[in-house]
Amino acid sequence: MAEKRQYEQMLAVALEEARIGRAEGGIPIGAAIFTRECVMLSRGRNRRVQQGDPSIHAETDAFRRAGRQKSYRDLIMVTTLAPCWYCSGLVRQFRIGTVVVGESRTFSGGIEWLRANGIEVVDLDNRECRELLEGYIAEHSDVWNEDIGED
Repeated sequence: MAEKRQYEQMLAVALEEARIGRAEGGIPIGAAIFTRECVMLSRGRNRRVQQGDPSIHAETDAFRRAGRQKSYRDLIMVTTLAPCWYCSGLVRQFRIGTVVVGESRTFSGGIEWLRANGIEVVDLDNRECRELLEGYIAEHSDVWNEDIGED
C-alpha cells in the first residue's frame, strides 16, 4: 500500500506537467522520472504542438531532461497515459525498470508488450488523468489523431 501512495505522489508531478501542457495549448500528457528512492530526476510534457516537433512526447521530454545515466534499470518512469509504441520503444531500449501509468483506458499503447519484455508496468487507472485527456480529445480530435489517435 505504501508503494501505491508513492506512485500516486509521483503521478502528481506528471499530472502537473500535463496541466501545464494543456494551458500552453498542447496535448495534456505529462511524465517524470524517479529513482527507486523517490528522488525526481526530471519531468516533462508532450510539447509536439507547442514546438512543432512530433518527437517531443512527455516521456521523451522527461527522458532527455534526466540526462545520461550509467544504468536505467532502477529508474521509474511515471506517465499520465500508457506510452505509445515510440515511447515504449524508448523504455525498452534503455531498460527502464518500472513504468507507472496514470491511465490506459483512453489509449493502451504498448503496455502489454512492455510487460512481455520484462518491464514492470503499474496502471493506477487514475480518473483525473483520464478526464483531462478525454476532454482534450473531445475538443481537439484532429490534433489527437495526427499521431496516436487513429491508425
